[in-house]
Amino acid sequence: MNRILIAEDEPRISAFVDKGLRAAGMTPTVVGDGRAALDYATTGDFDLLILDIGLPVVDGFAVLRQLRASGSAVPVIILTARDSITDTVAGLEGGADDYMAKPFRFEELLARIRLRLRDDRAPESTVLRHGGLALDLRTRRATVDERTVELSAREFALAETFMRHPGQVLSREQLLSRVWGYDFDPGSNVVDVYVRYLRRKLGSERFATVRGVGYRFVDEPADPVAE
Repeated sequence: MNRILIAEDEPRISAFVDKGLRAAGMTPTVVGDGRAALDYATTGDFDLLILDIGLPVVDGFAVLRQLRASGSAVPVIILTARDSITDTVAGLEGGADDYMAKPFRFEELLARIRLRLRDDRAPESTVLRHGGLALDLRTRRATVDERTVELSAREFALAETFMRHPGQVLSREQLLSRVWGYDFDPGSNVVDVYVRYLRRKLGSERFATVRGVGYRFVDEPADPVAE
């Protein structure tokens, strides 16, 4: 099980990432300042560090410099509200492996985490397949019975979320959180709208409505849609 260190001083964001990583089968640890981040990261007990730049006590750039100076090769993904080219270059040249600006979508962060963890582990399949439906995570291409289907970035992210949890009932809140990020409106009907898009493009029989809860991806397309 992958051990992820989250160095983030905003509780709402750290809780959001922590919850998502646990749902993805990882073991996260949250720290709220740069000194603690450096102390934990240098233990060698973590497989990856998610690092905010604007940390109290010691900022993220200093954490990164000291971490690399100590000889640590732990993968680092910078997650910050600073999105200028100068900051991006500084982070990458300082030894970060990746750089994401806030606000962000959890599914994209998770994909980047998996990519970095894959560098020194057995390769993970880049194609998700279920009942004639395939998603190529590398090329971002969807196919239904070998026929290419055009999906928007958000449609693809939603389809990927469903296909990573076949047969599992996912609530609208879970889908909003994972696909639309931590700044979602819980009263929005955007999930229902995008499920309709996927039904039209990928097959209505693949996405079952579970009344009062959410949706379930049907891994056997012959199953009836549950109403």
